[in-house]
Amino acid sequence: MVVTLIIICEVGFWVLLAVGLALRYLARMPRTGATVLLMEPLLELLLLIVTAIDLKNGAPADWKHGLAAVYLGYTVAYGHYTIKWIDGHFFHRFAGGPPPLKPPRYGLGRAKHEAKLWLRTVLMTAVAAALLQIAIWYVGDSGNAEALRSVQFTTLRIVAIHGVIALTYFLWQKKAPEGSTENGTPARPQEKSLR
Repeated sequence: MVVTLIIICEVGFWVLLAVGLALRYLARMPRTGATVLLMEPLLELLLLIVTAIDLKNGAPADWKHGLAAVYLGYTVAYGHYTIKWIDGHFFHRFAGGPPPLKPPRYGLGRAKHEAKLWLRTVLMTAVAAALLQIAIWYVGDSGNAEALRSVQFTTLRIVAIHGVIALTYFLWQKKAPEGSTENGTPARPQEKSLR
């Protein structure tokens, strides 16, 4: 039941996002679109409630409950970032807005971008680990909490792996090719001085 609800929440996330953006830009109803987008957290709240009820009704704590916690953590850490990214592309494509800024591709700029993404992963893990710990305390001695602890350790491994990847961008900074800017776009030719 929990896995089904996670799938429903994920599909619901994208449906609400599409409807909200369509209302905002295509139907020219920005307030209604924003209201639809603000309904996104209700999906996560529903998932949290159903997961708690499932555990309360005696369901053995397993990886599905852990997956729900990780999904909630991901939504907290990356949800707004994802919506903002898609909103920028939608605005450009369907409402004539400027093209969204791309992250830097080279040098220290790219390393900083990767470090910010890693911090989001740290936040995701902190939220997921806290929810999992609450679930472990909630289940207590009566339930099997080993599956939840296993998911906690998995999230810590994700942070460590992502941290190593982010660190490589600092240690081995890729240099921009000759004649391009740091984010990979061709550099504008300098105007010759008339002096």
